[in-house]
Amino acid sequence: MKLFLTCPKGLELLLEEELQRLGVTETKQTVAGVQCQGELEDAYRICLWSRLANRVLLPLYEGEAETADDLYQAVQQIDWLEHMRSEGTLLIDFSGQTRGINNTHFGALKVKDAIVDQIRDKTGARPSIDKVAPDLRINVRMHRGKITVALDMSGDSLHRRAYRLKAGEAPMKENLAAAILIRSGWPERSSESGLVFDPMCGSGTLLIEAALMAADIAPGLQRKRFGFSRWTGHKRDIWEDLVAEAQARKVKGLLSLEASLIGSDQDSKVLRAARQNAERAGVADFIEFTTCRLEDLDRNTLPEGKGLLITNPPYGERLGETQQLMFLYRHLGDKLKEQFAGWTASIFTSNPDLCKVTGLRAEKQYKLFNGALESRLFIYPVSEQRAEKQMSQEGEPAPLSEGAQMFANRLKKNRKQLAKWVKRDNIESYRLYDADIPEYSVAVDIYKDEVHVQEYAAPKKIDPVKTFARLQDVMNALPVTLEVSPEKVILKQRKKQQGVNQYEKHSETHRFKEINEHGCRLLVNLHDYLDTGLFLDHRAIRYQIQKEAAGKDFLNLFCYTGTASVHAAKGGAKSTISVDMSATYLNWAKRNLDLNGLDTKEHQQVQADCLKWLRMQRGPAYDLIFMDPPTFSNSKRMAGVLDVQRDHVDLIEGAMRCLRAEGVLYFSNNYRRFKLDYDALSEFEIEEITQSTLDPDFKRNSKIHCCFRIRHK
Repeated sequence: MKLFLTCPKGLELLLEEELQRLGVTETKQTVAGVQCQGELEDAYRICLWSRLANRVLLPLYEGEAETADDLYQAVQQIDWLEHMRSEGTLLIDFSGQTRGINNTHFGALKVKDAIVDQIRDKTGARPSIDKVAPDLRINVRMHRGKITVALDMSGDSLHRRAYRLKAGEAPMKENLAAAILIRSGWPERSSESGLVFDPMCGSGTLLIEAALMAADIAPGLQRKRFGFSRWTGHKRDIWEDLVAEAQARKVKGLLSLEASLIGSDQDSKVLRAARQNAERAGVADFIEFTTCRLEDLDRNTLPEGKGLLITNPPYGERLGETQQLMFLYRHLGDKLKEQFAGWTASIFTSNPDLCKVTGLRAEKQYKLFNGALESRLFIYPVSEQRAEKQMSQEGEPAPLSEGAQMFANRLKKNRKQLAKWVKRDNIESYRLYDADIPEYSVAVDIYKDEVHVQEYAAPKKIDPVKTFARLQDVMNALPVTLEVSPEKVILKQRKKQQGVNQYEKHSETHRFKEINEHGCRLLVNLHDYLDTGLFLDHRAIRYQIQKEAAGKDFLNLFCYTGTASVHAAKGGAKSTISVDMSATYLNWAKRNLDLNGLDTKEHQQVQADCLKWLRMQRGPAYDLIFMDPPTFSNSKRMAGVLDVQRDHVDLIEGAMRCLRAEGVLYFSNNYRRFKLDYDALSEFEIEEITQSTLDPDFKRNSKIHCCFRIRHK
């Protein structure tokens, strides 16, 4: 029998070697597959034992075809009653295109018609389509005038071992995990009572596949169904003998299994899924799963010996930002050098730049594909000579690099310049640094005893490794210079935000911190969102509102967390209305008001699109209005798209219709190229007051926002 086995790109050589170990000797590699010759028993054995293949295809016809009629006639060359019952079910997988067929659905439909017509003409009965569990799965490929019609012996893809019902956010296919283990030398290690450890194991796929290998368990043994199960050519006695042999090998393998398999992850929920997957695979008793953050990893908690550390960390395309993840990879590299001397480390990633920062030199690397993502497997022998520790012999922190010292000096200079103002006005939160040195493009904000760092996204042309090195200088300098523990330095990356991303959570800590600002108690969250809940650059205008609010009705448009409303209420406002689209931020605003003991009957929140809300208002009702719209928003809750440059005239006119004759509107935004249309707004008295709304910590960055005082003439 001629067979064709498909596999992920990059696994062809490994699959060919696996076939030879299974006794199939006539093999030839192709792109994403291997051709071979063998008996029916060989096809069964491959379905049962291959750890790397996706599908086992048995060609039934090969010939030439260009048009839809050619395809129909080619399929009819096969006697389909030799392969299925007349009333059975089938599913067609069609790929490729020719001059006459450029739609896979049309191609599959033509194949189905040819099969059904033939069987109906011969028997009067007709088979039907079953997309879930067909009796026969037919694979048809057309390419450059050639056609191959094959029986899919595997049915569902062989990478599905029937043990993984739950996975993490970015699951790895089981046959890719097996390939990574083979490339890492695990089969040889496992036969010598080896030790394998995955510090970011997720749903446990690497460890479960390692256990199946070590215990000599056939990866297809758990599957209830294959593509040949209802094929009329199926030889049940041959198959049952192979299954019985595999069962016996499993029992023997589990009894003799001495390898140590250990996985950890910081996510206890995904570890529950890992344990359940291991139970379904029958290897739960042989894998130890523990909840542990990478930074808390201690080699002394693992068995003695030099083992294999193998892992697939997050790599940025799906789960996080590259700059953030570089710290994780650097930390992993530091852990390996400090605690795992003599081990071998295998790191699989779809972003090789991340591995550059581990500080390790790869002995080997392999190109593999994780789905469509081109990826790399790096094999690192960890030197017996332990890396130098980050502490000097005296126990003091290692000296800062030249760049880090330059950054530290600027921090000291800025803090000295701001010290008198901070002390005089009892300032608890302020901006200490804002990209003062272009190479160190971050904003550093102080919130009492914690430091909030926002990294401005670097241009794509800048080498990410160089960018990371500078960011690490920043993170090394801050704790030393500001005399805070590293745990109190919180890092985020600021990039262009649009739509729902403006409000997207970064984490779920729910850790709020109270800040006092001119007698107002305000809640900030330094962890869960890009912004903290308090725009520091508006401190001065909030205080101005507080001083003017006594006895007035105050309207806060695009209110965010309602801090300006708190200031107005503390200043004696008769009432405040806070309008925003976000329920999350309105709830935050209510918490701020409650924290200050303010009656919510007089100080209300409205969830609405501000532009739409303004159009619905009838006549002047407010003495003091603050409006600070975003530069751009296409939130799902909005009727359209908000562009502050385009829409500011409508916004201001709408707000002025709500403003009483002697009232004041403060209009602010942070679009750096904003130009107010004085001609379109000539009916109002407008004064730009930007400079007076900048406290000393923002005087260095006069374009942080622009602000206008607007009155009726």
